[in-house]
Amino acid sequence: MMNIYSVLPQLPGVDAPELTFMEQMVQSWDDAGNMRYPLGACVVLGVVVIIWKFFDILLKAGATRKVLREVDELLAQQQIKEALELTRESNSPAANILHAGLERRDEGSDRVMKAIENQGLIELSKLERGLVVLATLTNVAPLLGFLGTVMGMIQAFQAIEFAGEVDATTVAGGIKVALTTTAAGLAIAIPVSIAHNYFVSRIDHLVIDMEESAQKLIDALFAMQAGAAEAGD
Repeated sequence: MMNIYSVLPQLPGVDAPELTFMEQMVQSWDDAGNMRYPLGACVVLGVVVIIWKFFDILLKAGATRKVLREVDELLAQQQIKEALELTRESNSPAANILHAGLERRDEGSDRVMKAIENQGLIELSKLERGLVVLATLTNVAPLLGFLGTVMGMIQAFQAIEFAGEVDATTVAGGIKVALTTTAAGLAIAIPVSIAHNYFVSRIDHLVIDMEESAQKLIDALFAMQAGAAEAGD
């Protein structure tokens, strides 16, 4: 891979390090000291959760849009039984919410709304599953980096104490650990925070779509009940 330092201006008297990107990563891993293990665990956990959550929301969003579109068409034609069967066969969050309301269509609009609200809370908790891990990593990774900073500075001052004098090479190791762990903690927290906010935004859009469809369901059931009452009179 291209040397990442080749694009940086060189200081007078300082030679550019002849290291590839992978070699830089290996060196940074070694420079992080004992904090590399918890920071590495944060990286692995964050990547796994982000990939899983991305495809989870992607699949649920696609299924939700499909179900909402088909249910809206059936409700417009007042085909309640067909809509009930459609939501029963689908396992998307929107289908589960609408199915809970359709099952209680004969119990009055209040019961329908209550069933939709209860099922909506359940589906929302499922959609938000895994976000607490990303939120925790966003807070923990910088703290681990700062802990590494403190440990690195302690190491530097211990080196000074043992040597009995201040020398650049004596304290360089501790300072390197301090700066490396701080940078690593921030480098982990920033993309994880972006991913967390992105998933929250996607979930909010899904919730809004489901709320609109649920309101259409309630309106359709109310219109049907009103029409039946007028026909009975």
